[in-house]
Amino acid sequence: MRRYGKNPDEDDVRVRPNRKGNRPRTNIRPKHEDAAEGLVLTVDRGRLTCLIEDRTVTAMKARELGRKSAVVGDRVAVVGDLSGAKDTLARIVRVEPRTSTLRRTADDDDPYERVVVANADQLAIVTALADPEPRPRLIDRCLVAAYDAGLDPLLVLTKSDLASPDTLLESYGALGVPYVVTNREELTDGSAAERVREALKGRMTAFVGHSGVGKTTLVNALVPDRRRATGHVNAVTGRGRHTTTSALALPLPGDSGWVIDTPGVRSFGLAHIDPSRVIHAFPDLEPGTVECPRACSHDEQDCALDEWVADGHADPARLYSLRRLLSTRERREGD
Repeated sequence: MRRYGKNPDEDDVRVRPNRKGNRPRTNIRPKHEDAAEGLVLTVDRGRLTCLIEDRTVTAMKARELGRKSAVVGDRVAVVGDLSGAKDTLARIVRVEPRTSTLRRTADDDDPYERVVVANADQLAIVTALADPEPRPRLIDRCLVAAYDAGLDPLLVLTKSDLASPDTLLESYGALGVPYVVTNREELTDGSAAERVREALKGRMTAFVGHSGVGKTTLVNALVPDRRRATGHVNAVTGRGRHTTTSALALPLPGDSGWVIDTPGVRSFGLAHIDPSRVIHAFPDLEPGTVECPRACSHDEQDCALDEWVADGHADPARLYSLRRLLSTRERREGD
């Protein structure tokens, strides 16, 4: 049934009123070519603190971004009040393409990926040598996540005054991961901070580690003018208490780099990791996979890497390390 006449004029057409009183929606979105570039320093309950030039600005995500979120380390385009004055709020209208994305899941059965940081180029895995005891499986998982994201790993071993680092370093020697060993006295006099700072120079480094390993204490030594709360290890459970509740990016003195302090983790799920990408972190072994069967896991009877290594093309310890990392999803961190 025709609702209007054959040639309706404007008076014949019904217009549905806009109950919100705002402009009608459109698929055309502004380009915001004049938006300022900012760096996301921290995220807290929907409010993002961004560094724009030499000032910090509080912003929120624009509706036009939809479900796309911004995380610490993101480069973003910001419009609105960029003065950074108290009680002002700007708007993030664009998240620039990322150079790297470090992800984790709650466990290996959780399909939901959590982005830890964006645009980092180094992952510092902080581990205490005692109090709490080191967890090699958690280190392995962090290494897999770093290799998958294209980040260079760095081992930072704390509390060497309580235990020797030799055994732990020996188990990772074949991987060639750089490391720094620290103790409490050196953190106090500043010598440990200088050694760690040298390894971070010119880079954006994300710090991850189990609660209680001294990660935030180390960050406070690296950036003494931005001290964060620190906790202690429970004498009964041997576990640390979460004192860092949100990731925070901090500039190193002299604009020599960035550190991103992240909340302590008790697990590092790898449900999002494709094991086939881990081999790319082993350039000495990767040529040996040419003769592998299709979809080879590199940890099976017909894997060509066994013959490749037996012929002297690579160190057997490197193949062992690769397979240990590949199998880490089948093992829990505490095993």
